[in-house]
Amino acid sequence: MAELSMPPQSYGRLIETTMRIVTWNVWGLYGPWQKREAAISATLRAANADVVVLTESWAKGDDSQAARLADALDLPHHVMSGVTAQEDPAALSGVAVLSRWPIRRESTRTFGGARVQYAELSGPRRPIQVYGLAMDAWWLDESQARQDAVRDVLAYVGNGHDVEIPLVLCGDFNADPDSDELRLIRGRSAAPVPGLSFYDAWEVAGEDAPGYTWSNANPWATQLLWPNRRIDYIFSAAPRRGGAGHPVGAALLGTQPVDGAYPSDHYAVQSDLRY
Repeated sequence: MAELSMPPQSYGRLIETTMRIVTWNVWGLYGPWQKREAAISATLRAANADVVVLTESWAKGDDSQAARLADALDLPHHVMSGVTAQEDPAALSGVAVLSRWPIRRESTRTFGGARVQYAELSGPRRPIQVYGLAMDAWWLDESQARQDAVRDVLAYVGNGHDVEIPLVLCGDFNADPDSDELRLIRGRSAAPVPGLSFYDAWEVAGEDAPGYTWSNANPWATQLLWPNRRIDYIFSAAPRRGGAGHPVGAALLGTQPVDGAYPSDHYAVQSDLRY
């Protein structure tokens, strides 16, 4: 009988502490947005996240959803970038990163159909690299545009990543888990950047359920006549020493109405990552 080999020891002692991150497409200024925003705030307060990444987050004049939620959630550090909102030409719709810890550098880039807001956080144990992504190529037949954007995003991320610290790429990708564009991220096809692949938090640590973030149980979502889909993700780069960034838990948020209103047309994704 062959002798069993020992498990790989390359991670060293696994990190036992975690950080919590949430990503959520919050649907801008559509519908009864004030009521929805109250529901978003209540849901996120209960989550008690360390980092929140919002897509379709609004800003208008000196006011912004990122600033409002930063105050409500005790996440004092935030950055947001956007483009003209379809629902209100006087507003911006974009990607926001809210953090418990200082943002020591940030940048904004656009790659074809993808807009990316980067923030490097000064966490208490080591820095954290966070990339929030909103995929504007959203219709079902736009896979090629999403693939092109994902390749460019991964090249950008790979050029600046530090293998010693956690790296998170999250947001609304408008693509299903088995799509060619997400296979590029998860190491299921030839990696655009050798040595860079990602854990899918829901796949690794979610419940034994599909994890749909676009669900026809949500009345805001039924208007597109889409099937139920998982299109919002938290990806974390692997491998890292000590398993840094490895998902140990994942859940959906915003799946129930608050005071009679669903918070958004998307559900949020939450994950606890080794940190």
